Amino acid sequence: MTTASNDQDFPPKGLNPESVWKHFAALCRIPRPSKHEERIREYLVQWANDQGLESLIDRGGNLIIRKPASPGRENAPGVILQAHLDMVCQKNDAVTHDFLNDPIRPAIRGNLVLAENTTLGADDGIGVALALAALEDRTLVHGPLEALLTVDEEEGMGGANKLETGILRGNILLNLDSETWGDFCLGCAGGMDISVSRPGHSESIPSGWKTIRIRVAGLRGGHSGINIHEGRGNAIKILVRVLNALQSSLSLRLASLTGGTARNALPREASAVIAIRPDDMDMLRERLRQWQAIIRHELAGVDEQICIDCEPATAGNIMSADDQNIWLHTLNAAPHGVWRMSPSVQGAPETSNNLGTVDLQPDVGTCTLMARSTIDSACNALADEIASLFALSGLSVVKENAYPGWAPDTASPLLATCRKVYRQTFGQEPATHIIHAGLECGILKSKYPSLDVISFGPTIHSPHAPGESVEIDTVEKAWQFLKTLLATID
Repeated sequence: MTTASNDQDFPPKGLNPESVWKHFAALCRIPRPSKHEERIREYLVQWANDQGLESLIDRGGNLIIRKPASPGRENAPGVILQAHLDMVCQKNDAVTHDFLNDPIRPAIRGNLVLAENTTLGADDGIGVALALAALEDRTLVHGPLEALLTVDEEEGMGGANKLETGILRGNILLNLDSETWGDFCLGCAGGMDISVSRPGHSESIPSGWKTIRIRVAGLRGGHSGINIHEGRGNAIKILVRVLNALQSSLSLRLASLTGGTARNALPREASAVIAIRPDDMDMLRERLRQWQAIIRHELAGVDEQICIDCEPATAGNIMSADDQNIWLHTLNAAPHGVWRMSPSVQGAPETSNNLGTVDLQPDVGTCTLMARSTIDSACNALADEIASLFALSGLSVVKENAYPGWAPDTASPLLATCRKVYRQTFGQEPATHIIHAGLECGILKSKYPSLDVISFGPTIHSPHAPGESVEIDTVEKAWQFLKTLLATID
């Protein structure tokens, strides 16, 4: 087994395709959280200049790099290779990592490149690396080539939303942001963010009461679109459920409740600081043991490693009783998970919601949710339902950052070409699917309606969660397919 233990060791010699891994290693060394893509963009502009390639940055901050057609292919259709520069930044709680300054440290474990305690950024750094390798390779046969490297994809697809119309020249778009090799994506869900807030009224902790932190941890987390139908646990929903049950039998007052890290990630951990009477401590511990057993049983085979425990804590004030009841009851009623399965695509969600983050303090409380659907009107309906629930409880609700879905075109000439190339290259038929996650394809199609679009990429495990990994052999296959496809499009 070959292991690359840090960014200085990666990539090791013999890791193929060398050009792709070389570019991915460079991306790992340069921090690139959403809304902080300046350094990686500056690096790539300089790289393009060194390669003699034209580059420009549009008003949305997106980077476009152009490469002329290879000799004799000047009249072939223009192809756009599209990926996003930013990455989701999550780490395990016990790990110290500054995503604004520290590099990602990839390691190799068998057939996987992974980051053991943080996200890896293969979503979508590996797509960027594939595009850069194609731009750099002088042996490739292709028509006019463009790389569209967008920003702020993970925080609402801001770069795609701000992409200028008329700036792209190609009429075929290969989105390199799919995560299952051999399975072409033909469509995706649209989405909308729901942000909720309410000012609070703090009170003093009753004299003699103890302050305790209740923690829910050990869940798998994951992508709120790709994994939403698997029944994984939501730490916020579980903690709120437990607190609602506890306050019916204990004198419990809430000082704070926090959980989740992003509106598009399934919450892995959540914690609440409470105040209780000292005489209730033994009962609290016993109830938490019971709840851990209950939830483990409910999540058996999916998330049975959940841990619910408590420890001493400190707090300055507690929430008012009214604020506590409003938040706990409303969050308990808030929908999470699949709202409706697709009637036309077996096993695929059509519409869903993720309760992604919560931050309740004595003076103010907030939470964020994300609704998704392959049908834009259904996404709007679910968002309206959620907004109505919180509004009935007197909370302020803002719906924002809506983006359209991408409707599949099974008669696409590009799809026919991709299937042919895949059969000839790998000797089997590719799969096709519609993804219940946000791809920029829907926004790009709305701005450039004539684009023929398909999405593919190597296999990535646990995107948006620590331990994210990418399968090495599928990166090599994706590179082989991309080279052959570019030579075939004519």
